[in-house]
Amino acid sequence: MLQSSATPFRAPLSPPDQTLIAQAVETRLPPGLLLRTLTALAGDASNRRYYRAIVAGGPPHSVIVMQLAEPEGFKQSEEAVSGGIQQISELPFVNIMSHLAKANVPVPTLYYYDQSAGLLYLEDFGDVTLAEAVSQADVTSLEARYKQAINVLVQMQINATTPANPGCMAFHRSFDVPLLMWEFDHFLEYGIVARSGRPLPDGEATAIRREFEKIAELLAGQPCVFTHRDYHSRNLMVDRLRLGVIDFQDALMGPATYDLASLLRDAYIQLDEALVDDLVEYYLDQLAERRFVWAHRAAFRRLFDLTSIQRNLKAAGRFVYIDRVKGNPKFLADIPRVLSYVKRNLNKYPELDTLRKHLSPHVPEVQ
Repeated sequence: MLQSSATPFRAPLSPPDQTLIAQAVETRLPPGLLLRTLTALAGDASNRRYYRAIVAGGPPHSVIVMQLAEPEGFKQSEEAVSGGIQQISELPFVNIMSHLAKANVPVPTLYYYDQSAGLLYLEDFGDVTLAEAVSQADVTSLEARYKQAINVLVQMQINATTPANPGCMAFHRSFDVPLLMWEFDHFLEYGIVARSGRPLPDGEATAIRREFEKIAELLAGQPCVFTHRDYHSRNLMVDRLRLGVIDFQDALMGPATYDLASLLRDAYIQLDEALVDDLVEYYLDQLAERRFVWAHRAAFRRLFDLTSIQRNLKAAGRFVYIDRVKGNPKFLADIPRVLSYVKRNLNKYPELDTLRKHLSPHVPEVQ
């Protein structure tokens, strides 16, 4: 029996006190700054809210103010997280950001954290996401941008993984079998049952979960690297020549293929298959240049494809969850895209015929 993972809907946050922000800009940020304007920015699927503060007397000339939801600083995640952290004594965003900054990963500078008000004052990477930057780009520019994203990913996987940092909470949680299966079950609950409005027969659920467990055990058995967990085109900011990384607070340890699958099997940008092939090879080449060699590239590609199935099914279920539980339907239009990736990979490997057979009656997109 699938257990509901729904959390209560939270009312939108009230706008922060502009006088408080003006005071923080004057007294807590680099000297000589004055707040000119404060503008709300478009939100994402989280409970956080973002504002851009235009300031005089800079640089900086603008600052991003991130407003946390009331319980967010020390909440239990609405997703399952495995690991040894029993009590969180530091905001995950700040904890992970500090570790990534030391690893020379391009994350925003934190100017000031007003813990009592739940406000973080961050470096402004601008408004242009990788998704927006490549939406009208020619083939050459698009490939160059994605190679840049892979370069940052390789740097993060190598520099942020070794040496291990016991003070970083990412090293205390991992993509183990229970967490991977929680995400698979999230898809069953929302991507099938809630989406169709019909219960999944126990026999079918058991058969599907048995196949999911095989994938989960394979992924959990891989060597672990630092994993962003949501490394995709809307969490990478194009700031002139730099590519900035955001939304990293859920980082953990996981297989090297996870963030690569997030990037190349993106819910928001569908890349040409020949380009995906080339970029997977480029990723392996970049690792090899740093003496991290995958001897069997075909085995890596199979692992990448299986990781993509897990990641894409989780995303499809998540988008329905965001609609049904959080009241935000804007991601529903992306479900056919992520499920088309799943169909391609299910058809690619005969060993997945059983999973495809049991999913097809309940997920039209993979038929």
